[in-house]
Amino acid sequence: MTGATPPSHTEHSPCVVVAGGGTAGHIEPALALADAVCKLRPDARVVALGTERGLEKKLVPERGYQLELIPPVPLPRKPNLDLLRLPLKVRSAVKATRAVLDRVGADVVVGFGGYVALPAYLAARGRLPIVVHESNARAGVANKIGARMADRVVAAVPGSGLGVAEVLGIPLRTTIAELDRAALRAEARRFFGLDPDAPTLLVFGGSQGARSINTAVSASAGELAAAGIGVLHAHGPKNTIAVQAVPGAPSYVAVPYIERMDLAYAAADAVLGRCGAITVAEVSAVGLPAVFVPLPHGNGEQAFNAKPVADAGGAVIVPDAELPAARCT
Repeated sequence: MTGATPPSHTEHSPCVVVAGGGTAGHIEPALALADAVCKLRPDARVVALGTERGLEKKLVPERGYQLELIPPVPLPRKPNLDLLRLPLKVRSAVKATRAVLDRVGADVVVGFGGYVALPAYLAARGRLPIVVHESNARAGVANKIGARMADRVVAAVPGSGLGVAEVLGIPLRTTIAELDRAALRAEARRFFGLDPDAPTLLVFGGSQGARSINTAVSASAGELAAAGIGVLHAHGPKNTIAVQAVPGAPSYVAVPYIERMDLAYAAADAVLGRCGAITVAEVSAVGLPAVFVPLPHGNGEQAFNAKPVADAGGAVIVPDAELPAARCT
């Protein structure tokens, strides 16, 4: 009796299309899934959908994946003129997306929410299997619609509002999931030009930055310096902050964006920032205490994201309106 027959080299190589553009919160889990797919099936092709204005235009090619651009479909949260224009925008985006799916030979569409997810779901409906993943504690509009036509719906946490969702957590990139902060600490401090020994606060407001956090923390630079605390502050590509150096104090390092988040986490002793689902998952995974400041807009999902960690004693939640400079010291 012989062993199992090895797979034929002529077997179809699967093509997985991931849709999660706009912000890092949608892109990173999509890319983490892409990495996992390619590890399990080295012959697989992964194609990411994105838009001209999304962060995916930079992140996806840097990670080595094919990016196909489609028209964005922002979903208005309130009745306005954009809502009246929505059907035409959706129709155009679905047509463009369907053409991409046909051209790349897609076998399945996996959506993570955001501007590109809705046209991806509608373009694949009745043609391809659809998988929906919800990272946030409260699902967004695109995934609520997508869940109704999906073959499988998964969520990071219970109670996301998708009903039938299977709870599987959030896919994280290997550099974060397997991060040894202690082993990388010295290298990370050198990489960012931080004091090798001072307690260090990592500050960021999501991939685009957060003005209220930028203002509060930069205004507290003198107090932080006097307390011997170093700061690594990602203020967002479209924002600027001015901080005067204090002689003899640990460095306050301000950067527009942090690409090496593994090193940022390794350099830090605590985090202050927004609490998107990916941020909460990564900060929790690497074991850093945090002060989370939920985005004061949207459907309130950021506060829900942070609540379990705060309830477990791993974080403190501070409302955005209660973040004057004095609270940072």
